[in-house]
Amino acid sequence: MGKIKLLITAILALLAMQHLQASATFKIRFYATNWGMNQSWDSYCEQVKKAGYDGLEVWVPGSKEEQKQMFDAFRKYNLAYAFLSGGGGATFEQYYDSYVKNVEMAVQLKPDFVNCHTGKDYFTFEQNKKLIEAADVISKKYNIPVMHETHRGRFSFAAHITRQFLEQIPQLQLTLDISHWCNVHESLLSDQTETVAMALARTGHIHARIGQPQAPQVNDPAAPEWKSTVDQHLTWWDEVVRLRKEAGKNQLTITTEFGPSGYLPTLPYTQQPVADQWSVNVYMLNLLKSRYQQ
Repeated sequence: MGKIKLLITAILALLAMQHLQASATFKIRFYATNWGMNQSWDSYCEQVKKAGYDGLEVWVPGSKEEQKQMFDAFRKYNLAYAFLSGGGGATFEQYYDSYVKNVEMAVQLKPDFVNCHTGKDYFTFEQNKKLIEAADVISKKYNIPVMHETHRGRFSFAAHITRQFLEQIPQLQLTLDISHWCNVHESLLSDQTETVAMALARTGHIHARIGQPQAPQVNDPAAPEWKSTVDQHLTWWDEVVRLRKEAGKNQLTITTEFGPSGYLPTLPYTQQPVADQWSVNVYMLNLLKSRYQQ
């Protein structure tokens, strides 16, 4: 009996040590968005690097010339990269063909991961499921993670709908942009905690934008009137970090994705944005780096 107790104690000590080692080496990699970028790739990547980002998450440029400019800038400033992808078309068949083509093109460019805008909110469950499964096949073929963003207009536009996919597709991994759900459900989701917990457990990437019940983006997360809303988002993200560490994962990726004018509230008549998009995203970067000691 004594030997068994010693063995159990040794095993528990080993597991605890492994957990501590995993926590010690856990890394969060931060990506900038190029949404709203109005300068050259070289100039913007220099700005991104100086701000302290690890890389960028972007849509693949349509022209080979611009792709070259982008990759040249990534290499010059030693920036990692991830791609967004999606589909289009007047029918599901057209959308499916476009989606598969675009996702495969994106993974062939060897990003850290691909974040998909998958499906439509009006496609059937089976149609959206077919898209998710097609992306999974491509992901496994190229050994590149493919995740699916929680986003208005997509299969994942609402928490309770996304739950159905999570329950029936075990391999489904999310890009958590929970700001959309706050807007769709006109709440901070206090009445859907079980569903949110399920989504957090299946999150592989985060879009760190702060949503609120009347919009997918607050005007300025540093403003004191948004403190409780920001705190709720931080609580959700804290749980993702905790779960990733607990699962023995060695990293998490986060994109600060506050959008430009149009998404960012503007004044009437002048269309002057009420905050500076770049400054807001850098504020979020520094807030999260400090919080997670990165």
